Amino acid sequence: MKATRRAALAAPAVLFAPRAARAAFPERPVRIVVPFAAGTSSDLQARMIGERMAPVLGQPVVVENRAGAGGTLGADVVAKSPPDGHTLLLGSNGPLTNAPVLQARLAYDPAKDFAPVAMLSRSPLTLTVGADSPWQTVADVLAAARARPGTIAIGSSGQGSATHFLIEQVMAAAGIQMNHVPYRGSSMSVPDVIAGNIPLVMAEISTVLPIWRGGRVRILAMSSAARMPIAPEVATLIESGLNMTGGSWAGLVAAAGTPASAVAALAEAARHGLADPGYRARQAELGAEIVAATEQTPEGFAAWLTQERAAIKATAERAGIRPE
Repeated sequence: MKATRRAALAAPAVLFAPRAARAAFPERPVRIVVPFAAGTSSDLQARMIGERMAPVLGQPVVVENRAGAGGTLGADVVAKSPPDGHTLLLGSNGPLTNAPVLQARLAYDPAKDFAPVAMLSRSPLTLTVGADSPWQTVADVLAAARARPGTIAIGSSGQGSATHFLIEQVMAAAGIQMNHVPYRGSSMSVPDVIAGNIPLVMAEISTVLPIWRGGRVRILAMSSAARMPIAPEVATLIESGLNMTGGSWAGLVAAAGTPASAVAALAEAARHGLADPGYRARQAELGAEIVAATEQTPEGFAAWLTQERAAIKATAERAGIRPE
């Protein structure tokens, strides 16, 4: 009778014990939602880090593509998922920093509905001209823009894209005005530079690099913090007199309210992947930079996101970009 009574008294303690005490995380496969189509750079980033996180987590990491609405559809899926750490978003510029200044009615709040886990990488952008362009340096472009305010066309990969925002930041820093021409991706803007239909573009390194190697375009500068090992002869914007960096980036976030222990476990697994020599070598081949160790932590990534959102908002206000 006494044993039964002791068991009855102990049962509520087991029943209501914290989840972390009853079962280790993760309990089942972890899903990374990629808010873009299969085969995109975001998809590749998710698959590269996911396969390296799985051994650390002790569960498979599967990638699910939920493309649509500029990445916001997939982001909304994660924002509304159970906050248990088993569903992550491969976050990037579009759904997490740019969407708030472009869309008046988002189904989620990028600043409140996600728990940052780890930033992964940055991919610099390139200021690129055709191979036969008379402009040899960034200084040449700035001089031409000052001589002909508002007349020199510069292409981007789309209105509100990372390339567009960097163009706006360059114009503000240099005190110039160019004619922004948005395309539907760098795969469309770069061929127009080669054909001579537009004099220069701000474009993703992944699109420009193979064409540059073929001698069909000239990269005047990259937006990386330092020269890239894959193209050490190309100067940075900083070296060219414009004190700025920029580009597309990738990081992992979970739904807000995810237990800190789960976020910590996911961040540890991500850092393990980021340290893998094979991962780092592949990122270098793609022209991506592994972020600093401080940005690989949940706290560091959260601080970076706060700063980046403020910078994007300021750029949008200065350029007159309004949410629609």
